[in-house]
Amino acid sequence: MKKSLILAMMALVMASCSAKDPKVLVTYFSASGTTKSLSQDLAAATGADLFEIEGAQPYTAEDVNLGNREARAFKEMADKSFRPELKESPKNLKSYDVVYIGFPIWGDAAPNIIYTFIEKNDLKGKTVIIFSTSGSSNLTNSFNKLKEQYPDLNLVEGTTLKRNPTPEARQAVIDKLKAAIPAK
Repeated sequence: MKKSLILAMMALVMASCSAKDPKVLVTYFSASGTTKSLSQDLAAATGADLFEIEGAQPYTAEDVNLGNREARAFKEMADKSFRPELKESPKNLKSYDVVYIGFPIWGDAAPNIIYTFIEKNDLKGKTVIIFSTSGSSNLTNSFNKLKEQYPDLNLVEGTTLKRNPTPEARQAVIDKLKAAIPAK
């Protein structure tokens, strides 16, 4: 009896050890720092690695001044086929099971650099959780555009952190995004 109890306990311990947590990467593009801050908090909450999506030509404050119709952001939004070059891609992307992609919503869509990131990196076979920050838009339209453009990817719609959130609203966004990680 004692021996069978010990064997059962060992089997239980081995089963719990074999169910490894997925390896997670939080990637983000941030124009003003809002998406960066959220991404850092999400990475800390999930134990994920962090990678900033940056343009080879850095974005200045004037480039993303959405009050200026001549700003770089507006010009990029007007040409949906334009793909800004990336500064770099994440190292060892193949080792991740889950990749978050966060961005500010520009003109009810992901910035073009997000499309560059997806096209330059092999995300097939991974769970890709999309999240955003925005002053007024929600994620659904941006997500649907990405899903239509990349139907072969396992894209999961996360949520949006709205402008000036309360600490509770911010935590709710992090909790929802954390819960989107599939169990292994």
